[in-house]
Amino acid sequence: MESVIINNSRFQISNLVKERIVIAIRWLCMALFVYTAYAKIIDHDRFLNGLMNVHIISGFSVIISFLVPRIEIVIAVLLLIPITAKQGLYSFIVVMAIFTVYIISALMLEKNLPCLCGGAIEKLSWSQHIWLNLAFIILAVFALQLIILNKSSKIKKNEKF
Repeated sequence: MESVIINNSRFQISNLVKERIVIAIRWLCMALFVYTAYAKIIDHDRFLNGLMNVHIISGFSVIISFLVPRIEIVIAVLLLIPITAKQGLYSFIVVMAIFTVYIISALMLEKNLPCLCGGAIEKLSWSQHIWLNLAFIILAVFALQLIILNKSSKIKKNEKF
C-alpha cells in the first residue's frame, strides 16, 4: 500500500506583518479623505457651485457641500485611532460605495458631470474614478479581513493554553 503525504501549508504571514499592512491601508485611506476634504474646504465655493450643476442632487447641494468634507475628516480620524480603526474602515467602505454609486448614476442621468473631488484626483476620467474607488474599497475590505484573521488567530492561540 502506498501512502500519500499532502502538504497543507498555505501562504501565511505573521500577525505583525498583518498589523503593518492594516496600518498602511488605514493611512492610505485616511490620506485620500484628508486630501479630498481639504480641497473641498479650501475651494468651497467651487465645490458648492459644481454640486448645484448636478441636477440629481442640486436641491441638497448646500447640505452636501458642508457635510461631505466633514464626514471625510471624521472617518479619517476614526482611521487614525487604533481603537476606532475597524469602524473607520467600515465607514470608509460605505462612503466610497456611496460615492461610486453616485458617479455611476450621475453619469447615466447627467449630460455634463463636473468632477468635484479636488486636487489631482479631478484629472482622472470617470472610469478611472470608478476604478480608483473600487480599488480603495477592495483595500479597505482586505484590511478588515486581516483584522478579523488576526483576532481569530489570537483567540486560537489563547485556547491552546
